[in-house]
Amino acid sequence: MLSATNPPELTLETGPTALSAALGSLPALKLHCGAQTPAAFNGFSAELDSLLHSAGVSDLGWRGKILVNGGDRLRWLNGMVSNAVQSLPEGQGNYSFLLSVQGRIQGDCYVYRRAGDLLLDTSIDQVPTLIRHLDHFVIMDDVELADVSRQWTSLSLAGPIAAQVLATLGVTPSTSALENACLTSVKIGEVPCTLIEIRKGVVPHYELWFEPDQVLAVWETLQAAGATACGLEAMEALRVLEAIPLYGIDLNDRDLPQETAQTRALNFSKGCYLGQEIVERIRSRGKVNRQFRQFALEGALPGHLPLELHSGDQAVGRITSVAGLPQVLALGFIRVEAAERNQEITYEGGVAIPLSSPPTVTRSST
Repeated sequence: MLSATNPPELTLETGPTALSAALGSLPALKLHCGAQTPAAFNGFSAELDSLLHSAGVSDLGWRGKILVNGGDRLRWLNGMVSNAVQSLPEGQGNYSFLLSVQGRIQGDCYVYRRAGDLLLDTSIDQVPTLIRHLDHFVIMDDVELADVSRQWTSLSLAGPIAAQVLATLGVTPSTSALENACLTSVKIGEVPCTLIEIRKGVVPHYELWFEPDQVLAVWETLQAAGATACGLEAMEALRVLEAIPLYGIDLNDRDLPQETAQTRALNFSKGCYLGQEIVERIRSRGKVNRQFRQFALEGALPGHLPLELHSGDQAVGRITSVAGLPQVLALGFIRVEAAERNQEITYEGGVAIPLSSPPTVTRSST
């Protein structure tokens, strides 16, 4: 695979995740979003096959948490993010962007409404930046922000039989389609966990949050129940297949929300929030000049990223993420008129074909 009046002390750490530390020197580690996480366990192809056709468990210790407390938290945070907070039911969460006044994306997160507080889930490298951004707008509001990333770690459970793995352990996820992410208190073995149900992408996704010192117990229990240990490389390939952008890699602070194709992050009826004027102006205009897309690459595997896209001698976009599945897929931005002209789009080494939906990946015979 080729993001309070006196704010707390903010530092960016790049140490191992709880799982990496517990496993010791066995798996090779890779820096991802501010943390060292296992790159692979049993080989990329086998792990990706498990994620796509059975179930895989992987490290999410590179995710961080921001706690939002105080009597004004609902109203205040509703004015800070692009999705609805005040109308979010307790025990549910949704995906949001945090924007500048100019409507540029400053970061992304899931916002979860719990009894008595709000919890923001984002990549660990975004936590200091987002706390600074949010704290700037705490004026006379009864709001407190805290980095609580050290209180949690988490694992991902993904794949077509992920729900069966949980059922084996006595946990029954919801079988209905969920508009929002859903939080449930469960036990995995003897470990109390928060189960996050997120219906996204080409396979079902679940997350389990728990205290860091319990990570090996949960990791081993999920494998004993039928999940395959999967590393970052396979999970990143699944992300590219599902066309999910990652802030700091695919998205940055120059991008506008409607350019990202992530309509799940926007609510157009919630009222005013930071950057809303630009979002609404783009909505009323009905178009953007560039858009986030998935591409099939025909040619050489890119040796570096980002990589420019061209139509003739004109630069028309950039590739930001690449994965071999074994078909080589990529994510990136392209100018709308270039994608609609039906002309050849090239990159250094081959041709990039814009896709309208993720392709089907057949099961490996090995």
